[in-house]
Amino acid sequence: MNMGSRIAEIVRKEFRQALREPRMRVFLFLPPILQTLIFGYAVNMDVEQVKLGWMDLDRGPAARELFHAFDATHEFRIVARASDENAAQALLDRGEVQALVRIAPGFSRDVAAHRQGQVQLLLDGTNSNTAAIILSHATGVVAGFNRRALLRQQKERLVDRTRAGAVLARIPGLEAERRVWFNPELRSRNYFVPGVIVNVLTLVTLMLTALSIVREKEIGTMEQLMVTPLRPLELILGKTIPFALAGMFDLLLLTGLAMAVFRIPLRGSLLLLAAAGALFVLSTLGMGLFMSTVSHTQQQAMMASFFFFQPAFMLSGFAFPIRNMPEPVQWLTLLNPLRYFMEIVRGVFLKGSPAGELWPQLAALAAMGAGILAFSALRFHKRLE
Repeated sequence: MNMGSRIAEIVRKEFRQALREPRMRVFLFLPPILQTLIFGYAVNMDVEQVKLGWMDLDRGPAARELFHAFDATHEFRIVARASDENAAQALLDRGEVQALVRIAPGFSRDVAAHRQGQVQLLLDGTNSNTAAIILSHATGVVAGFNRRALLRQQKERLVDRTRAGAVLARIPGLEAERRVWFNPELRSRNYFVPGVIVNVLTLVTLMLTALSIVREKEIGTMEQLMVTPLRPLELILGKTIPFALAGMFDLLLLTGLAMAVFRIPLRGSLLLLAAAGALFVLSTLGMGLFMSTVSHTQQQAMMASFFFFQPAFMLSGFAFPIRNMPEPVQWLTLLNPLRYFMEIVRGVFLKGSPAGELWPQLAALAAMGAGILAFSALRFHKRLE
């Protein structure tokens, strides 16, 4: 029997053993789908239909115009009114509103006299991200009100000058137009769901590789394998190839789920995504092999997997931008393969980035994957000997 036949036999054995056990079948397919659905539906950082309180101490025409400006947007829903400061504080304390607009007395008079009117926005800052988004939406509404007020002032001056004998050809003005690239609707699931693919691929290939090898040690079949004609390299390949294929299957499965269920556009090449996934799998398989050499039981292997996964996940840029981290931590993320694959996946999905733009990340994945896998294979080879 040649080398290829021996490796194929080990691969078939691993597939039969993995698919025969009900818990392993569930782990291979159900958690990736559930995690994608949970992040796609439940983890939503979009802020819509903000519950807004209204406190009008002016009751003039400008205050009513500002009220209708907020009420006309789909971001805000005015659900309560406050007559005084105590009522406004009670609305925020009880969580009945997420923000409250307070219009000071004399607001309409100041606007009519072309002076700056006083409007205060009170925010529930329990969730800082939501508060920042609400502040941005409210600032946009107030900016629109200011533009309309300025336009009326310019028209009034035009009428006054026309009556005095001077005619203006047009009304000067400047209006900024906002355009968002790559994610025009600013949907948070377009950002999170591609990142879930990275996390699932990491867990499947990392944990299953470590558990599979340690299981052979734990039940005493590793010695039986070693008395067969199998060479250590053949055993390593036979043990890792099935879970590399399982990881690539999950990659394609979750990509299709993201496109079909959540309507997330895949603007780049699916082939490039698969090639990057194959390079990334080299790193996770290598880490799984390494954990198998330092673990004697499946429980130890699982704990070692989570010990690696949690810091790598937090430093991958999945939820927290790397540029916002302290500089020493940013340097540390350069050793994290999840960072590079996260950038590739989001670049392919959202930007349609070609290989020419992603070559630094692809090169880093290839170098780190080859290095980690070679080191772990050599260590595993020595442990077998």
